[in-house]
Amino acid sequence: MRISGLTVIRNAQIMGYPVIPSIKSLLPLVDEMIVGVGQSDDQTKDLIAGLNDPKIKMFDSVWDTQKTKGGLILSEKTNEALKRCTGDWCFYLQADEVLHEQDFGLVHKSMETHLKNPQVEGLLFKYIHFYGSYEVIATARNWYRNEVRIVRNGIGAESVGDAQGFRVHGQKPRVMNSGGRVFHYGWVKPPQKMGEKNKHMFRWWHGNKYDDSFNHFAYKSSYGLRYFKGTHPAVMAELVKSQNWSFSPQKGIAHWEWRDYKNLMSDALERVTGYRLGEHKNFVLIK
Repeated sequence: MRISGLTVIRNAQIMGYPVIPSIKSLLPLVDEMIVGVGQSDDQTKDLIAGLNDPKIKMFDSVWDTQKTKGGLILSEKTNEALKRCTGDWCFYLQADEVLHEQDFGLVHKSMETHLKNPQVEGLLFKYIHFYGSYEVIATARNWYRNEVRIVRNGIGAESVGDAQGFRVHGQKPRVMNSGGRVFHYGWVKPPQKMGEKNKHMFRWWHGNKYDDSFNHFAYKSSYGLRYFKGTHPAVMAELVKSQNWSFSPQKGIAHWEWRDYKNLMSDALERVTGYRLGEHKNFVLIK
């Protein structure tokens, strides 16, 4: 069994992406690591090269700055990397996603178990979304719980939309659970850096139509924020320790907004029925 890892990145330092921990977390599981590096205004390319790992196959990727609708540039760049994969499985992580070493055995076994079963087109991961702090996670219904991060090579799998999910010849991939988790750190960094990241990301969806609100970014408390009780991946230890700002997830009911009430009602329905109202899934889970 041969496994290809892949990711794409641009302006990692400017936007505060934990791309180095992300790549390091994936390297033990793959035979090659495809990294598409877009033209950057910082030292992103040198950062990746500094890993000095023979598995890493870095290539230059030109991001068309005129493509500013729907985040489609992200799936386009992901597909560039996907086409360079030579493994039986293609293991994709975004630059703010990190694997936990505790899950390596389960994930590897899942790939081995399903390798000879062509009905399994991909493998599913549980998501842990951090928000505002390395001590806080977001669990409300507007945060996706699961996503496909491993797809079978050679079946026509493509990244779609803003690169959150995949399609196989236009259809949602049929998947099994991998047993692994993805730790998503896209919403936890110093507030000023978070505002800078949002400003740069906003343009890939809406062009340059933004105001100075990004310069005054502040994390907001909301329903569904919880204190994290687990452990972080070992490769994240330095970043977690470096947090120098505070954020409290507590929000009094007197300050709730309509979204908070909707999430509360959705949670109540889920506890009774096991069904999450309005949940979008980029996959078909094989039972």
